[in-house]
Amino acid sequence: MATTLASARIRLRNVLFTTDFSRSAEAALPYLHALARWYGAKVCIAHVVPPEPRLSVPLDVLPAAIDRQRQWAERKMSELETNEWLRDVEHKQVLRQGELWYALSSIITQEHIDLLVTATHGCEGLSKLFLGSSAEAIFRGARCPVLTVGPKVAGGDVRFENFKNILFATDFSAASVHALPYALSMAQENQARLIMTHIMTMVPYQHREAVIQDETKRLKALLPTKDMEWCQAEFAVSFQFPAEGILEVAESYRADLIVMGVRHGDTPRLASHLPWTTAYDVVCGAKCPVLTVRG
Repeated sequence: MATTLASARIRLRNVLFTTDFSRSAEAALPYLHALARWYGAKVCIAHVVPPEPRLSVPLDVLPAAIDRQRQWAERKMSELETNEWLRDVEHKQVLRQGELWYALSSIITQEHIDLLVTATHGCEGLSKLFLGSSAEAIFRGARCPVLTVGPKVAGGDVRFENFKNILFATDFSAASVHALPYALSMAQENQARLIMTHIMTMVPYQHREAVIQDETKRLKALLPTKDMEWCQAEFAVSFQFPAEGILEVAESYRADLIVMGVRHGDTPRLASHLPWTTAYDVVCGAKCPVLTVRG
């Protein structure tokens, strides 16, 4: 199954950056800068202050004048204005109060966001089960693609033109294939190497060679039939748990970016509490950013 959109150049006019003012969020700024500069995009910086009830009336929200969290957020937003990664990027700030996902969903619609950039602290296991992951709630609910910078990603002087190894991970689902145009477009921008991988489990050893050949043909069939002179495509099929396999391929090929599709979370908050979701495990373990595209 080939995609007819694969060779179209993606356009990023408006990029949303979500921040909680942590070191994790700060680590995402170089990637925000690189993408905004490359695509000439405008940046919207957003922070969502959780609602605080009054002691006397539990459902009433504190006025902004006496809301310490909001005042703190306003100070941090002001400090962010001096950050070196924002000096040559056109940007605006948005401060909202309310439940995180619903506030961000409103901003995405109002600001016509094409890409959301965020970071995650990387909660795993029981910590994730109880605390959840804001990042996963975002990339499973957002209608736009989401670039997530995980805890193992190194920052520094990030340049989009240095993304020379782009890994596209697919399970051949509709959601997964929907992400392919982004992988191809970014690879074409940089004349980069495109690595396409499919990870399988529970395949008897004696059948693996035949399966590798068949799955490699399926990967090749996803590519456009022309206009591929700019791209060096390689294929990797392996047998293990999906997240571990994707991370191993990413490490082997020294991936600068991982692109993968995610299924839509009808209840993003619930999805963010599941400790076994593949995309989130990849984000937490990857040494490069992960671009997720909701199917």
